[in-house]
Amino acid sequence: MRGHVPSYELRTAADLPGALAALAADPELVPFAGGTDLMVELEAGVLPRGRFLDIRSLDVLRGVELDGDAFRIGALTTYSDVREDPRLAAELPNLVRAARLSGALAIQNRGTIGGNIVNASPAADTPPALLAYGAEVELQSTAALRRVDYEHFHTGYKLHALRPDELLRAVCVPRPAPGTRHFYRKVGTRAAQAISKVTLAAAAELDGERIAACRIGLGSVAPTVVRARGTEALLVGAALDDPELERRAREAVVAEIAPIDDDRSTAAYRRGVSANLVGALLRGLRAGELPRTER
Repeated sequence: MRGHVPSYELRTAADLPGALAALAADPELVPFAGGTDLMVELEAGVLPRGRFLDIRSLDVLRGVELDGDAFRIGALTTYSDVREDPRLAAELPNLVRAARLSGALAIQNRGTIGGNIVNASPAADTPPALLAYGAEVELQSTAALRRVDYEHFHTGYKLHALRPDELLRAVCVPRPAPGTRHFYRKVGTRAAQAISKVTLAAAAELDGERIAACRIGLGSVAPTVVRARGTEALLVGAALDDPELERRAREAVVAEIAPIDDDRSTAAYRRGVSANLVGALLRGLRAGELPRTER
């Protein structure tokens, strides 16, 4: 079944002020950028009829900048742009790996990081990395520019804090401290071009043989992407050679996720894989095998 194209209206924004004015005047307008998710829904005949605003030509929303102690990544920056940026590869390898695992090359060339965020799928590839890096999102309207901690942006399944008159302008990611260890693992049916069954991203700092800081983001285990605060609290200050640490961390992460059975996997499998990935994170830290920030 395919969508009936004449049932939809697509406008084009000439510039950012024009786009924001259009959204302020018509709260039913839906911004359209890469279109990689919307076109799938159109082809399947499940895209709701409506009005869309094409913002793809707004170059002001595209690109990666180093702004003080943070990277500012424009909402229209593609997965390919992220994947090919040497600064991000050196300092935010989890985000680069997520971009590399997001569909085929055609999707990476067209899909945008802003679209991946606003689509609000708990199975999206970049959000767990953004949670692990403590990102913020910039939300722009005609009235104001506001910043929201990414951890609080998703409010439910396919829901978010973006208002009808706002555009996601950029995502701001703090530069990790020198020596930060990075872990990103996506588990899917195939090694490539798969929707994740479970994704775990982590950024950790060590003080000798103890974990000084740790942030963990998980995908496909709840209605939204999840920051594993309970597991983080257990790990911070813990000694890597504690023989009970891995067992307790595995139990902690299982206790704070809420996976479901669906077409891709089962809740039991997702709980088991989440526990295994936390174990792999700790083993990687102990062995000194994880990529680390050098600057």
